[in-house]
Amino acid sequence: MAQRIAGIAFLTVDGDQLALRGNFTVSPSPVERTMIAGQDGVHGYQELPRVRYIEGDLSTVPGLSLETLLAETDVTVVAQLANRMQYVLTSATCKGGFENNTRDGQVRVRWEGLTCEEMAL
Repeated sequence: MAQRIAGIAFLTVDGDQLALRGNFTVSPSPVERTMIAGQDGVHGYQELPRVRYIEGDLSTVPGLSLETLLAETDVTVVAQLANRMQYVLTSATCKGGFENNTRDGQVRVRWEGLTCEEMAL
């Protein structure tokens, strides 16, 4: 049986849906591990916390304000994916540093947060 695993996705910030263009990435992992090797073999691993994020290209449709996005702090960002998974990023802030691509009518936006929960729809 064929299953949809990619394609249609939706993005909301505090309940407002944004015009998601593409290049959509969700990174819910709370830690990053790196193996540590010595001259005599692998000794173990290092574990460090990492910032969870949701990032994607938005269409620069009328009403999209980069100033409003930049002012976002302590928001909830929800990503609904084609594979019927949903990710909820909480206590999030918009990272900023926008590059508005006027040729393609899009801007990449990244929200970073304290928690990111995965849920099946």
